[in-house]
Amino acid sequence: MKYTFLGHACFKIDTGKERLLFDPFLTGNGQAAMKADKVRCDYILLSHAHSDHFGDANEIALRTGAKVVAIPEVIALFSKSLSNFQPMNLGGTFHADFGDVKMVQAFHSCGAAGGTPCGFIISFKEGPVVYYSGDTALFGDMKLFGELYDIDYAILPIGDNYTMGPDDAILAGKFLKAKHVIPLHYNTWPVISQNVDAFKTKAAEEGLDVMIVHPGETIDL
Repeated sequence: MKYTFLGHACFKIDTGKERLLFDPFLTGNGQAAMKADKVRCDYILLSHAHSDHFGDANEIALRTGAKVVAIPEVIALFSKSLSNFQPMNLGGTFHADFGDVKMVQAFHSCGAAGGTPCGFIISFKEGPVVYYSGDTALFGDMKLFGELYDIDYAILPIGDNYTMGPDDAILAGKFLKAKHVIPLHYNTWPVISQNVDAFKTKAAEEGLDVMIVHPGETIDL
């Protein structure tokens, strides 16, 4: 199974059979490692409807026919010609061919589109357990996630200002009991500028393994 970081908060997980695309903000993203019209995917998972996450989702869904997994209010933003949707809400689980997708809470705003920001805990049938927090502050129920799930990879924002920053992301990794932390949502703009190497060093001092993945890079999960 492979993880490819496409910049900001957009990434792809390829199981070898299915391709999952998350928060596809590519057009207008200075970090973008791929143009939106080159993306191939089978699923699009959206944490919320802010423009730096919803991004190119409609265009990619129209072109690829990918199934969109999101809160109903976010799904309502898509072209009326689309019908391949998996509407979900907090606490629900989507049983997909590749595994189980649990939609969980995130603490963030939702934009004019409405809906509720969310994260995803994905238990792959032939792979790891991956938690993507979406944009969020640190919150206590991350400890509960760590009790309920054996989380292999926690994909967390570290940019601060709009989301939790590096120190809170370290606490989140500890709450989650994550084996590995993959940071994102940083250095896209000056307001979320961070020294990711310093984050990795400080996290290691707290017993956390941080895996830095630069835009365009792919790692094995």
